[in-house]
Amino acid sequence: MRVQVKSQKSWIEGVFHKRECNKIIPSSKDPHSCTAGCQVCQNLIRCYCGRLIRDHHGIDYARAISAADGGENEQWSIEEHTVKSPTDTFGTINFQDGEHTHHSKYIRTSYDTNLDHLLHLMLQEWKMELPKLVISVHGGIQNFKMPSKLKEIFSQGLVKAAETTGAWIITEGINTGVSKHVGDALEAHSSQSSRKIWTVGIPPWGVIENRKDLIGRDVVCLYQTLGNPLSKLPTLNCMHSHFILSDDGTVGKYGNEMKLRRNLEKYLSLQKIHSCSRQGVPVVGLVVEGGPNVILSVWETVKDKDPVVVCEGTGRAADLLAFTHKHLADEG
Repeated sequence: MRVQVKSQKSWIEGVFHKRECNKIIPSSKDPHSCTAGCQVCQNLIRCYCGRLIRDHHGIDYARAISAADGGENEQWSIEEHTVKSPTDTFGTINFQDGEHTHHSKYIRTSYDTNLDHLLHLMLQEWKMELPKLVISVHGGIQNFKMPSKLKEIFSQGLVKAAETTGAWIITEGINTGVSKHVGDALEAHSSQSSRKIWTVGIPPWGVIENRKDLIGRDVVCLYQTLGNPLSKLPTLNCMHSHFILSDDGTVGKYGNEMKLRRNLEKYLSLQKIHSCSRQGVPVVGLVVEGGPNVILSVWETVKDKDPVVVCEGTGRAADLLAFTHKHLADEG
């Protein structure tokens, strides 16, 4: 359900863009003799962008299949095979969560969006306050269990750090993995305090379940957080106050949202906390569980001389980083 708030063209459409694949390059060759309108191709074969061929509206898929069969080994790339157009997805999400309704601002925008425009949107349109600290939470995107005592320490520590410093928390924003643990911490906090903690989710647009429900300009939409049990796609976590849905023209793929996220964090670090001070906004990484991509994110963070806090005992990447740091320190 969507409600139109205003009809006039917004400045948002002038500066923020979505990306869509504009050329079908099949990710696998089909052995059958393909003809125009072939249902096998439309419903079973995917382009390298991740979409089924049938989802490439207005593109001649029969010619694309013919080119692939003809031995053309063109490599699909975001730069060459996606096209930008004004975003048509922004507004307010109403999450229905039992007796409570949570409201979150959101926008779908290209992963290489202009950071000056993005910060203007957040501060002027969304009325967020410039943070005095950024807590960037990294971890696994799949669900994992955290020991109850450790989860309590994590939740209380995260909320206290954000509340006492006026921090923004930045996560993947999905309702699985470490983002869900952050959401659980915020939910416990909201039941005891009315003080707002700005929490920004930056997931890839192409991995979000029920994302079509969000399409609309300046809309208020009801978003269903119960995912399709047959789908592997995650839903958004309702405890996040804002969402920047990073779009690189792909479906079902992670990666480029981290470029937007890291660039935003760097840009925030250049903003002055006070007009009379030279100090920029500090950025702190927080690692909970995670896989190889988390280790890469930690490397990017420390390379920029930003500190990282590792939650030892949460498993996988976090424990590996803690173990490595401890033994390197022991060796001097």
